[in-house]
Amino acid sequence: MASLHTLRTKYGIVLSVVIVLALLAFILSLGPEMGFGNSDPKVGVINGDKISYTEYLNEYETVKTNNGGQESTEEQSAALAAATWQSLIAKHLLIPGFNEMGLEVSEAERMAMMSGEIPSQVFYNAFADPQTGDYNVAAISTFLSQVGSNPQYQAMWSYINQNAALDRLTAKYMGLIKAGSYANSLEVAQGVANSNESRSGRMVSIPYSTISDDDVTISDAEIKAYYEANKKNFAKLPHREISYVVFDVEATEADMAEIESKAKKMGEEFSAAQDARAFVRKNMGEITEGYVAASTLSEEEAVMAEGNQYGPLLKSNQWIMSRALEVKNAPDTLGLSHIVLNATDAKLADSLYTVVKGGADFAEVARKHSVYAQTAQLGGDMGVIPFSVLTVEIADQLAEAKKGDIIKMNMGNAIQIFKVTRADKPSKHLLIGSITMPIEPSSATRRNVHNIASTFTVDAKGESMKNFNDAATKAAVTPRYAIINQGDRTINGLEDSREVARWSYGAELGEISEIFNLGDAYVVAILTTIDDSKVSPVTDENVEFAITQALMREKKFEALKSKLAGASIEEVAKNAGVEVVPFENVHFSDFGVGSLTLEPAVVGNIASTKETGKLSAPVQGYASAVVFVVDNVAKTEAQNTEAEKVRQQAVIESVSNQAAVMAIQKKAEVEDLRGKYF
Repeated sequence: MASLHTLRTKYGIVLSVVIVLALLAFILSLGPEMGFGNSDPKVGVINGDKISYTEYLNEYETVKTNNGGQESTEEQSAALAAATWQSLIAKHLLIPGFNEMGLEVSEAERMAMMSGEIPSQVFYNAFADPQTGDYNVAAISTFLSQVGSNPQYQAMWSYINQNAALDRLTAKYMGLIKAGSYANSLEVAQGVANSNESRSGRMVSIPYSTISDDDVTISDAEIKAYYEANKKNFAKLPHREISYVVFDVEATEADMAEIESKAKKMGEEFSAAQDARAFVRKNMGEITEGYVAASTLSEEEAVMAEGNQYGPLLKSNQWIMSRALEVKNAPDTLGLSHIVLNATDAKLADSLYTVVKGGADFAEVARKHSVYAQTAQLGGDMGVIPFSVLTVEIADQLAEAKKGDIIKMNMGNAIQIFKVTRADKPSKHLLIGSITMPIEPSSATRRNVHNIASTFTVDAKGESMKNFNDAATKAAVTPRYAIINQGDRTINGLEDSREVARWSYGAELGEISEIFNLGDAYVVAILTTIDDSKVSPVTDENVEFAITQALMREKKFEALKSKLAGASIEEVAKNAGVEVVPFENVHFSDFGVGSLTLEPAVVGNIASTKETGKLSAPVQGYASAVVFVVDNVAKTEAQNTEAEKVRQQAVIESVSNQAAVMAIQKKAEVEDLRGKYF
């Protein structure tokens, strides 16, 4: 039966189905605007539709409810936020677009997906048998029998069907893209030639570095003209930039001495405790999930096998102490077979227990009656299992078991009948309880560091980076730098930094933040840049450098072309004062030629040369200017037409899918403006 809890638990996987190819790229498409529309804050724009704060929040709650409601960690919260945004993209962009195209999922298709006739990952993830992994159509009937009287089941059923329909529509759309993608005969023929031909010859190359940068003049007008002609190459995300300082809160020597004193006192009380298990639980300790073989303990830990306490010892920045709560002599490994029954089948369990105790074929009984199909088909055989991996509940009842023993156990929602098929010689095993006391700064230490951070914020006031940097020098901390792209929820390298990122979206230029408490540190930031443009300006030093380098290559190539003139390659080499260098087996798919490791333009020119013995025109490479002569074209039969067609078709289909996603992304102009609020 598919319970609501089971569906919720498994629905984390369903999200990965909904987030299909067309959704993946949209998170990257962020816009510059952030503000309010009417009385409801605008948190995004999708395909021209305003996404209000209320709509986003309602969608978030829907996604959370239908996926177990877990958001206790930053990772869970981020996953739900991403799934919510993708769900909104589907509603405002994908589904309307599919409707305009005439794509639909008929009722007959939906029923076929439910029945498994048309495989649906969404229905599979919701209703597959967790034990066998097989799609369980009967589970849908059981679930639907409760939908009418349970609003939560109704909401989840609607959610499942919506996601299944979206998955199906997306598959149809991608199918259309795939059907329109093909490799034509000319492309295939060229591909075969590229694979089956290699070229050998000679070349002359002159590195651009032979001309000093100081000898090349590049004007501002040339830089601007190049920028305007290639502006699309400098696209970027809107972003904020901050400078921040971190005041680490670390335990002082006094803190460490106090914790050591407490640990030693705790160790004495632990050692004297009559009920060690209760003492561990009272002091928030941990008990091993199963028994630990004494032979696997370290030399220091082995004292527990003799009834002594291990620790307290300082290890990995924490005091640790352990005791054996139980000691059993048990086999290191057990061979087991089992019969699993539902807890409601107590009478059947008693009957089967009596039958197998009386000598009936255990394997045959397991195949016929065990509800755990994975082992039932093997006659109940579980294989050889280390005693240490058994749960305490099972281990306690099997510790003294011998080969041939039959043991029945009531285990909550199941009843299991075990047969011991193998039992090693007994050895000592321990159930261990441990208490740890981490080295942490005291509240007094935290207050002292917070006071230092407070003094810093006062000294840094004035909306000036100079004040901020001077205050950092005075406080003996080093300012750090971060770029927060619109849509980012955290800052790279800064733990638990969600609140800092959120602050940056709403802060004014030059504003000093509050003191953020991030784990074992206090953080204070200043907003240094607000850049809402989608293209880096020509004044950006990185842009200017990239353009300058490109223009430098072009101008140096033009200057070197005259040196590459000559009637033969030998004459060119002589005029240029360099050597002729041979090359061999150059294929179209290569990245470089000889010592020229990354020269696709040079490779392309060589690989496309049909005539041998002829001096090429100068080629503008990435690092060198080159001329060459192809002396020989060698042909093989490494690739045939049919194989090349299959290869190209696979590549084209993959590229077409990606290109389709990018095309939709660009046309939709999705703006993600949630950072200020969530």
